[in-house]
Amino acid sequence: MMNEAKEYAIIDGLQQEYSNYTEQDQSTWRTLFKRQTEQLEGKASELYLKCLAEMKDVLNGESIPDYSLINEVLEEATGWSIFVVPGLISVQDFFKLLSQRKFSASTWIRKPESLDYIEEPDMFHDVFGHIPMLMDPSYADFMQRFGEIGVALGDDEEAVLGLQRLYWFTIEFGLIKESGSPKIYGAGIISSYGEVNHSLQQAPYSHDFDLEKIFKHKFRNDEIQNEYYILNSLQELTESFDVWSSEKMAD
Repeated sequence: MMNEAKEYAIIDGLQQEYSNYTEQDQSTWRTLFKRQTEQLEGKASELYLKCLAEMKDVLNGESIPDYSLINEVLEEATGWSIFVVPGLISVQDFFKLLSQRKFSASTWIRKPESLDYIEEPDMFHDVFGHIPMLMDPSYADFMQRFGEIGVALGDDEEAVLGLQRLYWFTIEFGLIKESGSPKIYGAGIISSYGEVNHSLQQAPYSHDFDLEKIFKHKFRNDEIQNEYYILNSLQELTESFDVWSSEKMAD
């Protein structure tokens, strides 16, 4: 979402062509899934791990996931689904899809030589990183609300920039306290082998969650992060966002 790369237009009816995946693609998925789940033990949010476990029949390390099967599980749990996109889409298209309980995801997977870093998010980031948390009703509701506010404030450049920064420092690169210790829930960290340990090493020097500070905090999307924000709870995020958006919409 938040990238300076080429933006693609939404194509209605775009599908995952599962038969196009090669054995190399399948092997890459298995490698990514295995090493990342092993690394996340004791480091990822309990909520993320719980949601991932709930999806084990359709999202696992055996093979590249079939989006149609994931959608059956997601829709039953929270009414969400994956919407296939050709690549990075505009911020406004992204907001619109979120408001409809649709999460945009590409269908390509990185090459074996790029296991540790890719410039543009692939399906491992989109699906392994983002989709499990959408099994949680509170998180799912927040994401829809986020999209609705993004659509409503689409002509307010300052507000849209603030929303991009909020998304970056929470949904993509957020940490959350569980049992007194920072844990990972942001998809950008969850799906990145190098950033998992780095984020927790930086946690003692990171910031307590502060929505107003985040709205003013610039970020870089072309390098590993060195600053993070730590939530006390998911409720802290949803309540602070509700207060801000209610005041903004009343202006």
